Amino acid sequence: MNVSEFRKRGKEMVDYMANYLEGIEGRQVYPDVEPGYLRPLIPPTAPQEPDTYEDIISDIEKIIMPGVTHWHSPYFFAYFPTASSYPAMLADMLCGAIGCIGFSWAASPACTELETVMMDWLGKMLELPEAFLAGKSGEGGGVIQGSASEATLVALLAARTKVTRQLQADSPELTQAAIMEKLVAYSSDQVVATLGTTTCCSFDNLLEVGPICNKGNLWLHIDAAYAGSAFICPEFRHLLNGVEFADSFNFNPHKWLLVNFDCSAMWVKKRTDLTGAFKLDPLYLKHSHESSGLITDYRHWQLPLGRRFRSLKMWFVFRIYGVKGLQAHIRKHVRLAHEFESLVLQDPRFEICAEVILGLVCFRLKGSNKLNEALLQRIGSAKKIHLVPCHLRDKFVLRFAICSRTVELAHVQLAWEHIRELASDLLRAEKE
Repeated sequence: MNVSEFRKRGKEMVDYMANYLEGIEGRQVYPDVEPGYLRPLIPPTAPQEPDTYEDIISDIEKIIMPGVTHWHSPYFFAYFPTASSYPAMLADMLCGAIGCIGFSWAASPACTELETVMMDWLGKMLELPEAFLAGKSGEGGGVIQGSASEATLVALLAARTKVTRQLQADSPELTQAAIMEKLVAYSSDQVVATLGTTTCCSFDNLLEVGPICNKGNLWLHIDAAYAGSAFICPEFRHLLNGVEFADSFNFNPHKWLLVNFDCSAMWVKKRTDLTGAFKLDPLYLKHSHESSGLITDYRHWQLPLGRRFRSLKMWFVFRIYGVKGLQAHIRKHVRLAHEFESLVLQDPRFEICAEVILGLVCFRLKGSNKLNEALLQRIGSAKKIHLVPCHLRDKFVLRFAICSRTVELAHVQLAWEHIRELASDLLRAEKE
């Protein structure tokens, strides 16, 4: 493919993407395929001679789309949202074109420096304590990880390295192996200190947990993967109170802040805690500016060596939407969740199972777990909407998460009427 054909095909692909997203409401939200459906539809080996571009595009609708779960459909209410916006998609295209591998400042200075500034922008939106910001001379700072689970692992490894070195400094006779076998990581059944748990969007009390960790000199990592985006709204910022006790904090703009996957924002109070755990400096990665003291090499803040120019997505989204536009997006989803909650409460056959704080509603039919499992099975079979369940205190519960950027009240109302009809059919069948 030469540059002239790339121009032509690129414009066609943008049209295809726009048409897909514009018409996504008309597609069945959950695919009607069985495991292994795809292998018989494509050849067993790669082609020896080139295929035509037209054949490839034709196969998208024939082979790929039948097996796609449409996460951005306004009838997708499962898991948590995955962010999507046109500015972020455009930035991703530019990221692909630049194609840098930003492991060090020298590998692409703009890639490194824009990330540092964007993480400060976002930290200020959240009103994070100054200690978490890089600024011009701060000891902390932010880094884009691939996922919240990756950020948790990075924090765990950094904490382990830090305490091991402290103990060895205090007691030089201790070997690393002797220390490692005695180290303890404390967690709840949600893993780390969590703001907005996956099951029901519940919140740990950082004002209680934080001082205990600080008193015991324990590394405190906070995971706000879904809920963190909401903290840019003043009315939800109190949910982050106590973050000042943390050593590291993470949330996913790629869930709810219109920045496409992957973009998981992680901050630390002391960047040397990360670089101390991951720093590796072979000669071929050294560069002449290292001694200036102004250099950030993000390979020392993460597990992989390579990294994409992901901060472009943040830059585009933050500038196109502005803070007020991002706040409006969050508030719309929260409002729709409360609308759904009110609909559920109007039907005495149903119950709400957890406080609705942000964009998730946990609900169920009053009755047995088996009854609710049967309801979810009917919802899944109908494939008009997509939900997933959770367990709360041994109860089988249905989760209704407001997800799509384009979801409106009409979609929520249609989803509820669909659920009610299926529940009526189920209860009627139970009586018979």
